[in-house]
Amino acid sequence: MNFLDALSQKTLLADGAMGTMLHARGVGFDECFDELNLSRPAVVADVHREYIEAGAELIIINTFGANRFKLAKHGLQSKVAQVNRAGVELAKRVVAASFKDVFVAGDIGPLGVRLVPYGRVKLEEARAAFAEQVNALAEAGADLFVIETIADLYETQEAVAAAKGNSSLPVIASMTFTRDDVTLLGDPPAKVARRLVAAGADVIGVNCSGGPLQLLRILKRMRQAEPRARFIVKPNAGWPQQTNGRIMYPADEEYFGEYALLFREAGATIVGGCCGTTPQHIATMKKRLDAAPAAAPLEISFAPEEEIAAAPAAQESRLAQRLADGKFSICVEMDPPRGLSTKKLLAGASLLYDSGADVINVADSPLARMRMSAWAVCDVVQRQVGVETTLHFPTRGRNLLRVQGDLLAAHALGIRNVFVVMGDPTSIGDYPEATDNYDLVPSGLVKLVKRGFNMGMDHSGASIGQPTSFFVGAALNLCPQNVESEIKNLQRKVNAGADFFLTQPVYSPDDGPKLLEAYEAKHGKLDQPIIVGVLPLVSARHANFLHNEVPGIVIPQETRKRIEAAGEDGAKVGAELAIELVDHLKSWASGAYLMPQFHRYDQVSEIIVAVKE
Repeated sequence: MNFLDALSQKTLLADGAMGTMLHARGVGFDECFDELNLSRPAVVADVHREYIEAGAELIIINTFGANRFKLAKHGLQSKVAQVNRAGVELAKRVVAASFKDVFVAGDIGPLGVRLVPYGRVKLEEARAAFAEQVNALAEAGADLFVIETIADLYETQEAVAAAKGNSSLPVIASMTFTRDDVTLLGDPPAKVARRLVAAGADVIGVNCSGGPLQLLRILKRMRQAEPRARFIVKPNAGWPQQTNGRIMYPADEEYFGEYALLFREAGATIVGGCCGTTPQHIATMKKRLDAAPAAAPLEISFAPEEEIAAAPAAQESRLAQRLADGKFSICVEMDPPRGLSTKKLLAGASLLYDSGADVINVADSPLARMRMSAWAVCDVVQRQVGVETTLHFPTRGRNLLRVQGDLLAAHALGIRNVFVVMGDPTSIGDYPEATDNYDLVPSGLVKLVKRGFNMGMDHSGASIGQPTSFFVGAALNLCPQNVESEIKNLQRKVNAGADFFLTQPVYSPDDGPKLLEAYEAKHGKLDQPIIVGVLPLVSARHANFLHNEVPGIVIPQETRKRIEAAGEDGAKVGAELAIELVDHLKSWASGAYLMPQFHRYDQVSEIIVAVKE
């Protein structure tokens, strides 16, 4: 029978977890499960057989990680076609031996790498990798494709495009969600449903994520957005728990049996299980679906999120130690999100940290636009990514009480690096009528921190219990219109106790030495480390805008000509220019302060990798 025709007649029962079953048979989590299709096919075939005997009418073969990127981690990237073909062929043999009508689906999981703009793998490269797997599965005789457990909507869309563009087989596209019912990059169920239908998927849905309760909730939201679509639901057996060194899933078979009916009532055309589920779960679901009792739907309630305890903060700044040791340091600026979701920000921070960034700088309401508190973002990034942060601390809009309370909060959250700036005037931002008053100029705040808080006292001289250990940075313009005025401001910040300086973007390595020579002639050599701003260009239009409309930025004519000649390769040449600039800066600066444009974290990642080599 045709697969899509079968879906119009009944709710199809899929199988359960493959990895759980293979691990139970002694396969370690560090082994390549997909390679077992070649080295231990009998073990894989035994799992398929158990699910078919339990009543599964759709089995998803053991090719979840059989793409070039994941197989490369095991040195098997040359065996993509071989592993995928073997998976289909052994599943087909098990089905033939069962004398049952069972569909065989080629399993396509995530590539295991991040795509642009949060990774370095381009969309066309991702599609090519998926196409390689699709072709092997189709040629081996798969009945359909199941694209599952991907958290990036763009990646899922590329997988669907590869499947649709290289085969006429039906395509199931199922995504995974976090505990707050959005994807890892913050996409809600309704948006996912609409995008997957538009991409051409024949069946859409949700798998893995949490247990049946959460997936029922997500299914309803997806169906509300796309009421005419076909849906698949494959929940985990609850949230995993570690007990005596083993990963355990709490949801039992009877619980899954009840939800099989609820999924069907909510519009699912395919139900099955994901991580932690076994043939016993599938058998119970089969029994309940066949009996189809007229039971009232379970009452759906939202379980409270678990409270996440903050990790103990480091006592000293790692950035301070790096600079003291003379190590050239890479800092990268990131803006807080405009809403509640931090998923995209965390994905970008992870990419930058993995690429070699030493510190993530978190801006505070840049351009006076309403954004999440930079304090909260620093805390989330440090806890969840593990990279140290620098908090941008504007004095504008904060009175003396607020400044000191915020300093205590930052230190309690484990933030040790603060970059003191005046901040952008509210008149240019989202709320021009907002008050713009302040009690301290940047040099005054630097002095408060260094001679007050770091000595254990507040502004009035009262004890704060124990000294803070802030490493304080201040702003520096290496290309000022008024050199004398900039030198005067620089000396004021040095006298206040600034530990280091961050500069505005430069595009010529000679800009810094000129100003520093003028400073040295008047006040002696500047001992504080300087981290120089580098803002990568992405196009000729971008370069012309910065040069002509942004105060303090001067881009040499030669640089503008080079970026203009690049045409569509502007971002590539912009990265090359940035790499060349950073290499020159190493002769006199202590670090580079990279500022990603238009959330091009992939471009900055390439720059970091190149300058770290």
